[in-house]
Amino acid sequence: MSDNSGSNQMWGGRFAGGPSAIMREINASIPFDKALWRQDIAASKAHVDMLGAQGIVSGEDAALIADGLDKVAAEYEANGVPENWDLEDIHMTTESRLAELIGPAAGRLHTARSRNDQVATDFRLWVRDAMDQAELGLRQLQVALVSRAGEHAGSIMPGFTHLQTAQPVTLGHHLMAYYEMIGRDRSRFADARSRMNRSPLGAAALAGTGFPIDRFRTAEALGFDGPTDNSLDSVSDRDFALDYLMAAAQCSLHLSRLAEEFIIWASQPFGFVTLPDSLSTGSSIMPQKKNPDAAELVRGHSGRIVGCLTALMITMKGLPLAYSKDMQDDKPPVFEAASLLALSIAAMTGMVAEAKFRTDRMRAAAELGYATATDLADWLVRQANIPFREAHHITGSAVKLAESRGIALDQLSIEDLKGIDARIDDRVYAALSVEASVAARCSHGGTAPDEVRKRVAQARAALGLEESA
Repeated sequence: MSDNSGSNQMWGGRFAGGPSAIMREINASIPFDKALWRQDIAASKAHVDMLGAQGIVSGEDAALIADGLDKVAAEYEANGVPENWDLEDIHMTTESRLAELIGPAAGRLHTARSRNDQVATDFRLWVRDAMDQAELGLRQLQVALVSRAGEHAGSIMPGFTHLQTAQPVTLGHHLMAYYEMIGRDRSRFADARSRMNRSPLGAAALAGTGFPIDRFRTAEALGFDGPTDNSLDSVSDRDFALDYLMAAAQCSLHLSRLAEEFIIWASQPFGFVTLPDSLSTGSSIMPQKKNPDAAELVRGHSGRIVGCLTALMITMKGLPLAYSKDMQDDKPPVFEAASLLALSIAAMTGMVAEAKFRTDRMRAAAELGYATATDLADWLVRQANIPFREAHHITGSAVKLAESRGIALDQLSIEDLKGIDARIDDRVYAALSVEASVAARCSHGGTAPDEVRKRVAQARAALGLEESA
């Protein structure tokens, strides 16, 4: 069993005996919070720079500590962070190694701060980085969606409600729906980032400090908009992490829906898309199969990300001010969700960019489902001045007749149609093709190819992309 003397020294003179094996294991967070090492080094350097500038530590000690922190960071970068459970967490691990490198001056680093404000600062920095990474990844997904939507602004496919053929739309229009969803996901991360961008460093354990620190200086050095305004709130709340998880959970739901589309479209009954080999797998027993495993895992990851949100919400429920050890469990769900989200975004970006859309199958499916029935009803309203409810009934009769013969609506003869209602004339055929149907949906945000191309151009401009030749 390892010596506990190092831990006892860090805990202070009150504890004569070392922690039990159970306490040692349940208390240690270094296996997961070592992920914060970059943020911990950055915050410590900002803190010691401020201590030196304020004359709280000498300039010589401040420089020695900063140089030592750079050496520790170089070691971590090269060899990873060592896991000594007696040192509990990344903060003690770094401070202990700093003491080995520079001696007693290392003890001055912790002046005017606590592990409570230290971890709150490190974690905010990490979550802020995770938000930035998510935003960058989502932008790339939008670029892929816009690119493919531009290719397929006029490619006709069935639009569904209840997974039943409803009206014809274009593939470009369908893909742009996800562009809009992902845009809102980006805005949620941006909103959360703006809200959380205040520095808790200097709040100390819970009540602030009597040292003449400059919290505005450290906040600026770390890229925050300013310091937090209440020391109790600074160390005890994790709503910034919950904001991140809520944005991640909503984003994962959108990614899951997109993944489900590809799963359905790639199935043999649909045959709308051929998935890239790089994001598919084969069967161990059935050589003909090509499984959409990446899309299925994205769909599954959404459940895990929502679970991470739920876990942290329940952890934070009912905690009194200020810090409680329960909050040590705040990081694993955030780390897990961030990893899963990054994988999901990358997988769906690759899938959208590299999939081969079988537009011939899509168009044939649009024709088979009587998707232009609404267009017949609309024509009866506009051209024959028939009330919509009556037009709906007439159209239902026409669909029933076409279905009984196994043909499309526009394959019914004019005699057949007149037999249903004498007010129908030859002009109706101009409205019954799938091309005419999508072209007619030219209202703002509609599926008409010209409308889709206009929206694609707007999206490309919003993304800062050059117009294609």
